[in-house]
Amino acid sequence: MRVALAEDGALFREGLLMLLRAAGHEIVGAVGGGDELVALLATEQADVAILDIRMPPEPDGGLTTAERLRASYPEMGLLFLSHYAETHYLMRILEIGTDSIGYRLKEKVGSVDVLTDTLNRIHDGEIVIEPVLAKRLVERPRGDKKDVVASLSEREMDVLRLMAEGRSNNGIAGQLFVTPKAVEKHIANIFGKLGLHTDTSEHHRRVLAVLTYLRSQRTEV
Repeated sequence: MRVALAEDGALFREGLLMLLRAAGHEIVGAVGGGDELVALLATEQADVAILDIRMPPEPDGGLTTAERLRASYPEMGLLFLSHYAETHYLMRILEIGTDSIGYRLKEKVGSVDVLTDTLNRIHDGEIVIEPVLAKRLVERPRGDKKDVVASLSEREMDVLRLMAEGRSNNGIAGQLFVTPKAVEKHIANIFGKLGLHTDTSEHHRRVLAVLTYLRSQRTEV
């Protein structure tokens, strides 16, 4: 996989480059800011761009840079890294897109296996959300979604949490040690309880299920 990296912390950038090379990825370039990344990708093609959320040219430069990149290269995956699991960052990221995009904590991508799994899922078109943030979103609902959440079973809550991480049905089944058919049934129940009876694709209903929780937390961000 061809990967471009923008990270203003030299030490973390070098460590991440070592992991990427160990995983067999091709590094098309590593820079310290958003403007440099845009310039790099004007001449080099990448499958996924990794961006630090907080980097030049502004406090949240990774997000504004990603908006420019998604407009120019809609097929390229985007992986955001941060020291913080913040709902308002996730809201901004989901406004950029819900396909081939991810948000992970820097401390959680410190192994070849985790980093490779994250990049592969993004490259395959999935949305990948940091598990601790997904868990928080599901377990701390607010506002008019409170009664809806109360109606979900414990297993449905587990499934929704894993959906919020961006996992596929097979991935959820593997995490919960159940069959994919059982997962499909739980997801159908979740869609029903959240009122997602639409003609849109399952992928978009999955995203809408996650957004239901995000929007219920707007008063906290």
